[in-house]
Amino acid sequence: MLLQQGDVLIKSISTPIPKGEKLNHLTLARGEATGHHHTITEGDAELIEANNKIYLRVLSAKAYLAHQEHKIIEIPQGEYEIGIVQEYDHFTEEARMIAD
Repeated sequence: MLLQQGDVLIKSISTPIPKGEKLNHLTLARGEATGHHHTITEGDAELIEANNKIYLRVLSAKAYLAHQEHKIIEIPQGEYEIGIVQEYDHFTEEARMIAD
């Protein structure tokens, strides 16, 4: 399963989340330009940082991801890898993260 809210990708994973550091917040990403944020606002969940990646574990039946400019999305119980949409510039031949 793949979910997306703006520039944030939430990809279901079938392998266990690697051992890492449990973060003390539930913000998946912050906008560089606006200061807006993608944050779990309801449900029991945790974020883990491992191997330079962020993972989300939803412990309750579902959790809700909110952002100031996007529709709230429902995330079912499970484990997910968090990513940021990238764009490819054909002129410079480089991929870069989209700025929110």
